[in-house]
Amino acid sequence: MLQRKLLAWLLGPLFAMLILDTLVTYSTSLNFSNLAYDRSLHEIAREVVLHVKPNGSGPRLDMSASAEKILLIDQDDRLYFKVTSEDGIVIGGTAAIRQPPSRGLVSGKPVFYDDVLGDMPVRVIAARMSFDENRPSAVVLVQVAETLNRRNRLARDILANVVVPQLLLIIFASAGVYFGIGRGLAPLRRLKRAVSDRSHLDLSPVDIRDVPGEVRPLVEEVNDLMLRLHKTLDFQNRFIADAAHQLKTPVAGIKAQIELALRENDLPKLQHAVAQLYISADRLSRLVVQLLSLARNEPGAVEMIELQPLDLNAFALDITMEWVPEALKRSIDLGFDGAGSVVMVDGDPQRLRELVNNLIDNAVRYSQDGGRVTVRVTGGEHGTLHISDDGPSIPVEERKRIFERFHRLLGTPTDGSGLGLAIVSEIAALHQARITLEEDVDGIGNTFTVFFPPSRYRI
Repeated sequence: MLQRKLLAWLLGPLFAMLILDTLVTYSTSLNFSNLAYDRSLHEIAREVVLHVKPNGSGPRLDMSASAEKILLIDQDDRLYFKVTSEDGIVIGGTAAIRQPPSRGLVSGKPVFYDDVLGDMPVRVIAARMSFDENRPSAVVLVQVAETLNRRNRLARDILANVVVPQLLLIIFASAGVYFGIGRGLAPLRRLKRAVSDRSHLDLSPVDIRDVPGEVRPLVEEVNDLMLRLHKTLDFQNRFIADAAHQLKTPVAGIKAQIELALRENDLPKLQHAVAQLYISADRLSRLVVQLLSLARNEPGAVEMIELQPLDLNAFALDITMEWVPEALKRSIDLGFDGAGSVVMVDGDPQRLRELVNNLIDNAVRYSQDGGRVTVRVTGGEHGTLHISDDGPSIPVEERKRIFERFHRLLGTPTDGSGLGLAIVSEIAALHQARITLEEDVDGIGNTFTVFFPPSRYRI
């Protein structure tokens, strides 16, 4: 969950710093405690040396039991002392106190160190002190050891006074951060509910007015994806509806002709019925091919196509030559008027072939028997393809609608599905080309012109 992750990343370092600060504070408090109580040990050592008296054979300790009790008694800790002469003879105190490290032990300057007395950890002071005012050079080694109860308690008190407020501060900060993150993530929760409550058919954009700025680019990308999905699903629904509508009639016709053929016993009539069945199946096959072509070239069904350079002059000539046999069947004069040089355009060869085929097919289909169809290519800044026929002139008010799918002119006797020019329009849009329809220059028939954008490949 995002909220837990944010809390972990925000509060994790704070608790890690608290632990580190606790260790540092405890070490500092121990040092401070030692500093405070080491002074007390130093004063006790001074009191002990006052009871050392000079003697003819050496120093001696002259401390009564009551003085020792007053000097060393403490309600929290136990204190021990030891006095050693210059020649290493213990003249009083607890002999179990070990000798101090020799380095750093200078007359008049105390040395503090940690040690163990029996099984108890202790803090020890060792100092060389003069015991005879008349002979300052006469010194003894005085050691005083103290258990660590008061020192540890003081260190713990200092630690508690420092760490507990910090811990409380972090707890309150954690509560504030938790509440703040919860309020900050509230728009995301609303966004989640808005998306989860939607129907699977609702592909409208998500409202981004209340979405945090950091998440807005993601939501915008999701909206863009939903828009593309909407276009794709809309295309699929339109295609299914169009296909169902267009296929229903020819399929019903084929079914009726099959039923008629099954009832015929006369061979010539049966052959005629089968021939009509073949014609209907051929029309149905052509309709299916055109529907699939329309689906393949729908702008919503393809994001981009791979364009490659091709010579429109040679390309259109090859396709025109393929239509010569079909034109000869109706005595149509199919001519080609090429440019004087290479005309380069950027295109998808397979789709451009469909475009030229549909335009020539439309021209041949609607031209009268013995008529004329001319394919012409011109160059210049834009490669241009012109296809002229001498079929019925299309009224001006119909020239824009002629490229709509399934649109056919009223009173047209020729069979057709109304998809050929729609396919041409879709392919032209994919190539960013512009297609126009004008009356032919001789006043008879129509001229379709496709203007291609400038090619990236110049000769």
